[in-house]
Amino acid sequence: MAIRKLTGKVPSKPSYAYLIEKKREGHEFTEDEVRNIVDSILDDDMPDYQMAALIMAIFFKDMAAQETAVFADEMILTGETLELSSITRPKVAKYSTGGVGDKTTLILSAIGAACGVVVPGMSSHDEDFVITVHNKLSSIPGFKTNLSLDEFFKQLSKVGCAICEHDNKISPVDAKIYKMRQMTATIPSLPLITASVLSKKFAVGADGLVVDVKWGNGSFLRDLEQAKQLARTITRVARVMKHRCVALVTDMNQPLGNSVGMGLEVLEALDFLRGNGTEDMKELVLKLGMEILRLAGVAGSTLSAKQSVERVIEDGSAYKKLLEMIKAQGGAAPWLEDPSKYPMPKHSRKLPAPKRGYVHNINAGMIARGVQILSTTKSGKIDPYVGVTEIKKVGTQVKQGEPLLMIHYNDETNLDSGIDYLRNAYRLAPRRPNPPSIVVERVA
Repeated sequence: MAIRKLTGKVPSKPSYAYLIEKKREGHEFTEDEVRNIVDSILDDDMPDYQMAALIMAIFFKDMAAQETAVFADEMILTGETLELSSITRPKVAKYSTGGVGDKTTLILSAIGAACGVVVPGMSSHDEDFVITVHNKLSSIPGFKTNLSLDEFFKQLSKVGCAICEHDNKISPVDAKIYKMRQMTATIPSLPLITASVLSKKFAVGADGLVVDVKWGNGSFLRDLEQAKQLARTITRVARVMKHRCVALVTDMNQPLGNSVGMGLEVLEALDFLRGNGTEDMKELVLKLGMEILRLAGVAGSTLSAKQSVERVIEDGSAYKKLLEMIKAQGGAAPWLEDPSKYPMPKHSRKLPAPKRGYVHNINAGMIARGVQILSTTKSGKIDPYVGVTEIKKVGTQVKQGEPLLMIHYNDETNLDSGIDYLRNAYRLAPRRPNPPSIVVERVA
Protein backbone atom coordinates (compact mmCIF):
# COMPACT_ATOMS: atom_id res chain seq x y z
CA MET A 1 0.00 0.00 0.00
CA ALA A 2 1.32 3.40 -0.93
CA ILE A 3 2.16 5.77 1.90
CA ARG A 4 0.52 9.18 1.51
CA LYS A 5 2.76 12.20 1.87
CA LEU A 6 2.09 14.48 4.78
CA THR A 7 0.44 17.76 3.96
CA GLY A 8 1.77 21.17 4.93
CA LYS A 9 5.09 22.39 6.24
CA VAL A 10 6.76 20.52 9.11
CA PRO A 11 6.66 22.80 12.17
CA SER A 12 9.82 23.45 14.21
CA LYS A 13 8.15 21.70 17.15
CA PRO A 14 5.58 19.37 15.65
CA SER A 15 2.09 19.47 17.10
CA TYR A 16 0.60 16.30 18.53
CA ALA A 17 -1.86 16.26 15.64
CA TYR A 18 1.03 16.36 13.18
CA LEU A 19 2.78 13.45 14.96
CA ILE A 20 -0.41 11.40 15.01
CA GLU A 21 -0.94 12.04 11.30
CA LYS A 22 2.68 11.18 10.53
CA LYS A 23 2.46 7.77 12.17
CA ARG A 24 -1.06 7.21 10.84
CA GLU A 25 0.35 7.51 7.33
CA GLY A 26 3.15 5.06 8.10
CA HIS A 27 6.13 7.41 8.41
CA GLU A 28 9.00 7.03 10.88
CA PHE A 29 9.54 9.48 13.70
CA THR A 30 12.85 11.33 13.93
CA GLU A 31 14.92 11.13 17.11
CA ASP A 32 13.78 14.61 18.11
CA GLU A 33 10.15 13.66 17.56
CA VAL A 34 10.48 10.55 19.68
CA ARG A 35 12.14 12.62 22.40
CA ASN A 36 9.30 15.14 22.22
CA ILE A 37 6.68 12.39 22.48
CA VAL A 38 8.31 10.73 25.50
CA ASP A 39 8.90 14.02 27.33
CA SER A 40 5.34 15.18 26.65
CA ILE A 41 3.88 11.97 28.07
CA LEU A 42 6.18 12.13 31.10
CA ASP A 43 5.24 15.73 31.86
CA ASP A 44 1.51 15.10 31.23
CA ASP A 45 1.53 17.71 28.48
CA MET A 46 -0.03 15.43 25.88
CA PRO A 47 -3.82 15.18 26.32
CA ASP A 48 -5.10 11.65 26.91
CA TYR A 49 -7.22 11.66 23.74
CA GLN A 50 -4.17 12.48 21.61
CA MET A 51 -1.98 9.99 23.46
CA ALA A 52 -4.62 7.33 22.78
CA ALA A 53 -4.71 8.28 19.08
CA LEU A 54 -0.92 8.17 18.86
CA ILE A 55 -0.68 4.75 20.51
CA MET A 56 -3.42 3.42 18.24
CA ALA A 57 -1.53 4.75 15.20
CA ILE A 58 1.64 2.98 16.41
CA PHE A 59 -0.39 -0.20 16.95
CA PHE A 60 -1.59 -0.24 13.34
CA LYS A 61 1.48 1.20 11.58
CA ASP A 62 4.28 -0.27 13.74
CA MET A 63 7.73 1.27 14.32
CA ALA A 64 11.08 0.46 12.72
CA ALA A 65 13.88 -1.10 14.80
CA GLN A 66 15.87 2.15 14.96
CA GLU A 67 12.74 4.09 15.85
CA THR A 68 11.85 1.64 18.64
CA ALA A 69 15.43 1.66 19.96
CA VAL A 70 15.36 5.46 20.27
CA PHE A 71 11.97 5.18 22.00
CA ALA A 72 13.40 2.68 24.53
CA ASP A 73 16.51 4.79 25.13
CA GLU A 74 14.43 7.90 25.74
CA MET A 75 12.21 5.98 28.15
CA ILE A 76 15.31 4.95 30.10
CA LEU A 77 16.37 8.59 30.36
CA THR A 78 13.05 9.59 31.94
CA GLY A 79 14.00 7.87 35.19
CA GLU A 80 16.84 6.56 37.27
CA THR A 81 19.26 3.89 36.14
CA LEU A 82 21.20 1.31 38.11
CA GLU A 83 24.95 1.29 37.61
CA LEU A 84 26.31 -2.24 38.09
CA SER A 85 29.82 -1.73 36.68
CA SER A 86 31.32 -2.15 40.17
CA ILE A 87 30.06 -5.75 40.08
CA THR A 88 32.63 -7.50 37.92
CA ARG A 89 30.51 -10.57 37.18
CA PRO A 90 28.49 -10.61 33.92
CA LYS A 91 24.94 -9.28 34.18
CA VAL A 92 22.19 -11.04 32.20
CA ALA A 93 18.46 -10.53 32.76
CA LYS A 94 15.70 -12.96 31.90
CA TYR A 95 12.29 -11.85 30.61
CA SER A 96 9.19 -13.92 30.01
CA THR A 97 5.89 -12.88 28.51
CA GLY A 98 4.39 -15.14 31.17
CA GLY A 99 2.42 -18.32 31.20
CA VAL A 100 0.43 -20.71 33.38
CA GLY A 101 2.58 -22.71 35.76
CA ASP A 102 5.74 -20.92 34.66
CA LYS A 103 8.12 -20.87 37.62
CA THR A 104 11.30 -20.67 35.51
CA THR A 105 12.15 -17.14 36.70
CA LEU A 106 12.68 -18.48 40.23
CA ILE A 107 14.70 -21.44 39.01
CA LEU A 108 16.85 -19.64 36.45
CA SER A 109 17.71 -16.74 38.76
CA ALA A 110 19.20 -19.28 41.17
CA ILE A 111 20.95 -21.27 38.43
CA GLY A 112 22.47 -18.16 36.89
CA ALA A 113 23.72 -16.84 40.24
CA ALA A 114 25.14 -20.26 41.18
CA CYS A 115 27.11 -20.21 37.91
CA GLY A 116 28.59 -16.75 38.56
CA VAL A 117 26.09 -14.65 36.59
CA VAL A 118 24.30 -11.67 38.14
CA VAL A 119 20.59 -11.94 37.32
CA PRO A 120 18.69 -8.69 38.01
CA GLY A 121 14.99 -9.53 38.29
CA MET A 122 12.79 -6.47 38.43
CA SER A 123 9.46 -6.97 36.69
CA SER A 124 5.97 -5.53 36.44
CA HIS A 125 2.60 -5.54 34.70
CA ASP A 126 3.04 -7.41 31.44
CA GLU A 127 5.52 -10.07 32.49
CA ASP A 128 3.28 -12.81 33.82
CA PHE A 129 -0.05 -14.41 33.03
CA VAL A 130 -2.62 -14.39 35.86
CA ILE A 131 -0.31 -15.55 38.72
CA THR A 132 2.73 -13.26 38.78
CA VAL A 133 6.14 -14.20 40.15
CA HIS A 134 5.49 -11.68 42.94
CA ASN A 135 2.20 -13.45 43.77
CA LYS A 136 4.13 -16.68 44.09
CA LEU A 137 6.86 -15.21 46.29
CA SER A 138 4.31 -13.43 48.50
CA SER A 139 3.16 -16.89 49.65
CA ILE A 140 6.38 -17.01 51.67
CA PRO A 141 5.89 -15.33 55.08
CA GLY A 142 8.00 -12.19 55.39
CA PHE A 143 9.18 -12.11 51.78
CA LYS A 144 9.73 -8.54 50.64
CA THR A 145 8.66 -8.03 47.03
CA ASN A 146 9.45 -4.29 47.11
CA LEU A 147 13.13 -3.34 47.21
CA SER A 148 14.65 0.11 46.95
CA LEU A 149 17.22 0.56 44.22
CA ASP A 150 19.94 0.59 46.89
CA GLU A 151 18.63 -2.65 48.42
CA PHE A 152 18.36 -4.18 44.96
CA PHE A 153 21.98 -3.27 44.16
CA LYS A 154 23.32 -4.60 47.49
CA GLN A 155 21.52 -7.90 47.07
CA LEU A 156 22.77 -8.36 43.52
CA SER A 157 26.31 -7.67 44.77
CA LYS A 158 26.04 -10.16 47.63
CA VAL A 159 23.70 -12.91 46.41
CA GLY A 160 23.87 -12.53 42.63
CA CYS A 161 20.11 -12.47 42.09
CA ALA A 162 17.04 -10.60 43.27
CA ILE A 163 13.39 -10.71 42.25
CA CYS A 164 11.26 -7.72 43.10
CA GLU A 165 8.51 -5.51 41.78
CA HIS A 166 9.30 -2.77 39.33
CA ASP A 167 10.53 0.44 40.96
CA ASN A 168 8.51 3.41 39.67
CA LYS A 169 11.72 5.43 39.42
CA ILE A 170 12.78 3.13 36.55
CA SER A 171 11.35 4.21 33.18
CA PRO A 172 8.40 6.03 34.79
CA VAL A 173 6.89 7.00 31.43
CA ASP A 174 6.31 3.32 30.68
CA ALA A 175 3.63 3.06 33.38
CA LYS A 176 1.69 5.90 31.75
CA ILE A 177 1.95 4.36 28.32
CA TYR A 178 0.95 0.93 29.63
CA LYS A 179 -2.14 2.33 31.33
CA MET A 180 -3.21 3.88 28.04
CA ARG A 181 -2.47 0.62 26.20
CA GLN A 182 -4.83 -1.13 28.60
CA MET A 183 -7.60 1.40 27.97
CA THR A 184 -7.17 1.34 24.19
CA ALA A 185 -6.82 -2.45 23.71
CA THR A 186 -3.30 -2.00 22.33
CA ILE A 187 -1.43 -4.24 24.79
CA PRO A 188 -0.24 -6.53 21.91
CA SER A 189 1.60 -3.66 20.14
CA LEU A 190 4.98 -5.24 19.33
CA PRO A 191 7.09 -2.05 19.29
CA LEU A 192 5.52 -0.82 22.54
CA ILE A 193 6.06 -4.20 24.23
CA THR A 194 9.64 -4.14 23.00
CA ALA A 195 10.36 -0.59 24.15
CA SER A 196 8.77 -1.33 27.52
CA VAL A 197 10.76 -4.51 28.13
CA LEU A 198 14.12 -3.23 26.95
CA SER A 199 13.88 0.12 28.72
CA LYS A 200 13.25 -1.57 32.07
CA LYS A 201 15.73 -4.43 31.72
CA PHE A 202 18.63 -2.29 30.54
CA ALA A 203 17.87 0.52 33.01
CA VAL A 204 18.66 -1.86 35.90
CA GLY A 205 22.10 -2.68 34.61
CA ALA A 206 21.69 -5.81 32.47
CA ASP A 207 24.33 -6.23 29.76
CA GLY A 208 22.40 -8.98 28.01
CA LEU A 209 18.88 -10.36 27.93
CA VAL A 210 17.38 -13.82 27.44
CA VAL A 211 13.71 -13.68 26.41
CA ASP A 212 11.08 -16.40 26.69
CA VAL A 213 8.23 -15.48 24.35
CA LYS A 214 5.30 -17.76 25.09
CA TRP A 215 2.41 -18.42 22.76
CA GLY A 216 -0.82 -20.34 23.12
CA ASN A 217 -3.99 -20.51 25.18
CA GLY A 218 -2.04 -19.92 28.41
CA SER A 219 -0.39 -16.72 27.19
CA PHE A 220 -1.59 -13.28 26.15
CA LEU A 221 -0.02 -14.07 22.75
CA ARG A 222 -2.41 -16.58 21.18
CA ASP A 223 -0.94 -16.44 17.66
CA LEU A 224 2.32 -18.25 16.91
CA GLU A 225 3.40 -15.91 14.12
CA GLN A 226 2.85 -12.90 16.36
CA ALA A 227 5.01 -14.53 19.05
CA LYS A 228 7.77 -15.19 16.52
CA GLN A 229 7.56 -11.59 15.33
CA LEU A 230 7.84 -10.29 18.90
CA ALA A 231 10.94 -12.43 19.46
CA ARG A 232 12.51 -11.05 16.28
CA THR A 233 11.55 -7.48 17.16
CA ILE A 234 13.02 -7.63 20.68
CA THR A 235 16.31 -9.17 19.55
CA ARG A 236 16.64 -6.78 16.59
CA VAL A 237 15.98 -3.66 18.68
CA ALA A 238 18.31 -4.87 21.46
CA ARG A 239 21.11 -5.18 18.91
CA VAL A 240 20.44 -1.62 17.71
CA MET A 241 20.77 -0.57 21.37
CA LYS A 242 24.15 -2.41 21.44
CA HIS A 243 23.01 -5.11 23.83
CA ARG A 244 23.22 -8.87 23.45
CA CYS A 245 19.88 -10.66 23.30
CA VAL A 246 18.57 -14.15 22.56
CA ALA A 247 14.91 -15.15 22.41
CA LEU A 248 13.17 -18.52 22.53
CA VAL A 249 9.59 -18.92 21.35
CA THR A 250 8.00 -21.55 23.60
CA ASP A 251 4.72 -23.45 23.73
CA MET A 252 2.16 -22.38 26.34
CA ASN A 253 -0.81 -24.52 25.27
CA GLN A 254 -0.77 -26.45 28.53
CA PRO A 255 0.42 -25.62 32.06
CA LEU A 256 4.17 -25.79 32.55
CA GLY A 257 5.31 -28.23 35.18
CA ASN A 258 3.28 -30.14 37.72
CA SER A 259 1.42 -27.42 39.61
CA VAL A 260 -0.50 -24.15 39.33
CA GLY A 261 -0.91 -21.98 42.41
CA MET A 262 1.07 -19.38 44.33
CA GLY A 263 2.78 -21.37 47.07
CA LEU A 264 2.58 -24.68 45.22
CA GLU A 265 4.68 -23.23 42.37
CA VAL A 266 7.35 -22.04 44.80
CA LEU A 267 7.33 -25.53 46.30
CA GLU A 268 7.75 -27.05 42.84
CA ALA A 269 10.61 -24.67 41.98
CA LEU A 270 12.47 -25.71 45.12
CA ASP A 271 11.77 -29.38 44.40
CA PHE A 272 13.08 -28.91 40.86
CA LEU A 273 16.35 -27.57 42.21
CA ARG A 274 16.57 -30.64 44.45
CA GLY A 275 16.80 -32.69 41.27
CA ASN A 276 13.12 -33.43 40.68
CA GLY A 277 11.04 -32.02 37.88
CA THR A 278 8.73 -32.76 34.97
CA GLU A 279 10.21 -33.33 31.55
CA ASP A 280 8.82 -30.11 30.09
CA MET A 281 10.32 -28.09 32.96
CA LYS A 282 13.68 -29.83 32.61
CA GLU A 283 13.82 -29.12 28.87
CA LEU A 284 12.85 -25.47 29.13
CA VAL A 285 15.07 -24.68 32.13
CA LEU A 286 18.03 -26.38 30.48
CA LYS A 287 17.64 -24.48 27.21
CA LEU A 288 17.01 -21.08 28.80
CA GLY A 289 19.79 -21.66 31.32
CA MET A 290 22.25 -22.53 28.57
CA GLU A 291 21.35 -19.29 26.77
CA ILE A 292 21.97 -17.25 29.94
CA LEU A 293 25.39 -18.80 30.51
CA ARG A 294 26.49 -18.48 26.90
CA LEU A 295 25.30 -14.89 26.68
CA ALA A 296 27.16 -14.11 29.91
CA GLY A 297 30.35 -15.65 28.54
CA VAL A 298 30.81 -18.07 31.46
CA ALA A 299 30.38 -21.05 29.13
CA GLY A 300 32.24 -21.21 25.85
CA SER A 301 30.17 -23.88 24.18
CA THR A 302 26.73 -25.43 24.18
CA LEU A 303 28.12 -28.54 25.88
CA SER A 304 29.87 -26.64 28.69
CA ALA A 305 26.75 -24.52 29.25
CA LYS A 306 24.63 -27.67 29.51
CA GLN A 307 27.10 -29.27 31.92
CA SER A 308 27.21 -26.15 34.10
CA VAL A 309 23.40 -25.98 34.41
CA GLU A 310 23.21 -29.67 35.26
CA ARG A 311 26.10 -29.41 37.74
CA VAL A 312 24.61 -26.62 39.91
CA ILE A 313 21.35 -28.58 40.11
CA GLU A 314 23.05 -31.88 40.93
CA ASP A 315 25.40 -30.47 43.59
CA GLY A 316 22.62 -28.45 45.24
CA SER A 317 24.28 -25.04 44.82
CA ALA A 318 21.36 -23.62 42.78
CA TYR A 319 18.91 -24.80 45.45
CA LYS A 320 21.00 -23.13 48.15
CA LYS A 321 21.19 -19.96 46.06
CA LEU A 322 17.39 -19.75 45.79
CA LEU A 323 17.09 -20.19 49.55
CA GLU A 324 19.75 -17.51 50.01
CA MET A 325 17.81 -15.08 47.80
CA ILE A 326 14.55 -15.77 49.66
CA LYS A 327 16.25 -15.29 53.04
CA ALA A 328 17.94 -12.06 51.86
CA GLN A 329 14.48 -10.67 51.04
CA GLY A 330 13.08 -11.59 54.45
CA GLY A 331 11.33 -14.85 53.53
CA ALA A 332 11.19 -17.60 56.14
CA ALA A 333 9.08 -20.73 56.45
CA PRO A 334 9.86 -24.31 57.52
CA TRP A 335 8.43 -25.71 54.27
CA LEU A 336 11.12 -24.02 52.19
CA GLU A 337 13.60 -26.67 53.34
CA ASP A 338 11.14 -29.37 54.38
CA PRO A 339 8.29 -29.77 51.84
CA SER A 340 6.35 -31.98 54.27
CA LYS A 341 5.72 -28.84 56.36
CA TYR A 342 3.94 -27.01 53.52
CA PRO A 343 0.55 -25.79 54.83
CA MET A 344 -1.42 -28.01 52.46
CA PRO A 345 -5.10 -27.00 52.23
CA LYS A 346 -7.59 -28.96 54.34
CA HIS A 347 -9.34 -30.50 51.36
CA SER A 348 -8.09 -32.38 48.32
CA ARG A 349 -10.10 -34.00 45.56
CA LYS A 350 -9.40 -35.38 42.14
CA LEU A 351 -10.75 -34.10 38.86
CA PRO A 352 -11.85 -37.42 37.31
CA ALA A 353 -11.53 -38.17 33.61
CA PRO A 354 -15.08 -38.43 32.19
CA LYS A 355 -14.08 -41.24 29.85
CA ARG A 356 -11.18 -43.34 28.66
CA GLY A 357 -8.81 -41.79 26.15
CA TYR A 358 -5.81 -39.54 25.64
CA VAL A 359 -5.42 -35.99 26.83
CA HIS A 360 -5.75 -34.19 23.52
CA ASN A 361 -5.89 -30.56 24.61
CA ILE A 362 -5.61 -28.48 27.79
CA ASN A 363 -6.73 -24.86 27.96
CA ALA A 364 -4.07 -23.52 30.30
CA GLY A 365 -5.85 -20.18 30.65
CA MET A 366 -8.94 -21.95 32.01
CA ILE A 367 -6.76 -23.87 34.48
CA ALA A 368 -5.35 -20.56 35.72
CA ARG A 369 -8.83 -19.05 36.00
CA GLY A 370 -10.08 -22.08 37.92
CA VAL A 371 -7.22 -21.81 40.41
CA GLN A 372 -7.82 -18.08 40.75
CA ILE A 373 -11.49 -18.71 41.64
CA LEU A 374 -10.62 -21.51 44.10
CA SER A 375 -8.07 -19.24 45.79
CA THR A 376 -10.59 -16.47 46.43
CA THR A 377 -12.12 -16.84 49.89
CA LYS A 378 -15.59 -15.80 51.04
CA SER A 379 -14.13 -12.52 52.35
CA GLY A 380 -12.51 -11.80 48.98
CA LYS A 381 -8.97 -12.47 50.15
CA ILE A 382 -6.56 -14.74 48.28
CA ASP A 383 -5.45 -18.02 49.86
CA PRO A 384 -1.81 -18.41 48.73
CA TYR A 385 -1.64 -22.16 49.38
CA VAL A 386 -4.54 -23.29 47.17
CA GLY A 387 -4.00 -24.75 43.70
CA VAL A 388 -3.73 -27.88 41.58
CA THR A 389 -1.04 -30.54 41.28
CA GLU A 390 -0.32 -33.79 39.43
CA ILE A 391 -1.44 -32.29 36.12
CA LYS A 392 -1.89 -34.85 33.36
CA LYS A 393 -0.20 -33.53 30.20
CA VAL A 394 -1.14 -33.66 26.52
CA GLY A 395 -0.58 -37.15 25.13
CA THR A 396 -1.16 -38.94 28.45
CA GLN A 397 -3.51 -41.94 28.37
CA VAL A 398 -6.15 -41.99 31.12
CA LYS A 399 -8.86 -44.38 32.26
CA GLN A 400 -12.38 -43.26 33.11
CA GLY A 401 -12.35 -41.87 36.65
CA GLU A 402 -8.58 -41.50 36.75
CA PRO A 403 -7.55 -38.06 38.06
CA LEU A 404 -6.65 -35.47 35.42
CA LEU A 405 -5.27 -33.35 38.26
CA MET A 406 -5.58 -32.97 42.03
CA ILE A 407 -7.41 -29.98 43.50
CA HIS A 408 -6.33 -28.53 46.86
CA TYR A 409 -8.63 -26.02 48.60
CA ASN A 410 -9.74 -24.63 51.95
CA ASP A 411 -12.80 -22.52 51.19
CA GLU A 412 -15.80 -24.18 49.48
CA THR A 413 -17.48 -20.88 48.56
CA ASN A 414 -16.34 -20.92 44.93
CA LEU A 415 -15.62 -24.63 44.65
CA ASP A 416 -18.21 -25.53 42.02
CA SER A 417 -17.36 -22.56 39.81
CA GLY A 418 -13.62 -23.26 40.02
CA ILE A 419 -14.08 -26.95 39.23
CA ASP A 420 -16.21 -26.07 36.20
CA TYR A 421 -13.28 -24.16 34.73
CA LEU A 422 -10.87 -27.01 35.46
CA ARG A 423 -13.20 -29.64 34.00
CA ASN A 424 -13.83 -27.66 30.82
CA ALA A 425 -10.11 -27.08 30.34
CA TYR A 426 -9.56 -30.73 29.33
CA ARG A 427 -10.38 -32.39 26.02
CA LEU A 428 -9.94 -36.15 25.58
CA ALA A 429 -9.71 -38.08 22.31
CA PRO A 430 -9.48 -41.79 21.35
CA ARG A 431 -6.15 -41.36 19.57
CA ARG A 432 -2.91 -40.12 21.06
CA PRO A 433 -1.88 -36.68 19.77
CA ASN A 434 1.72 -35.69 19.16
CA PRO A 435 2.93 -33.83 22.27
CA PRO A 436 3.97 -30.27 21.38
CA SER A 437 7.63 -29.24 21.30
CA ILE A 438 8.36 -26.92 24.20
CA VAL A 439 10.76 -24.74 22.18
CA VAL A 440 9.35 -23.69 18.81
CA GLU A 441 12.06 -21.32 17.59
CA ARG A 442 15.33 -19.69 18.65
CA VAL A 443 16.01 -16.11 17.59
CA ALA A 444 19.41 -14.49 18.07
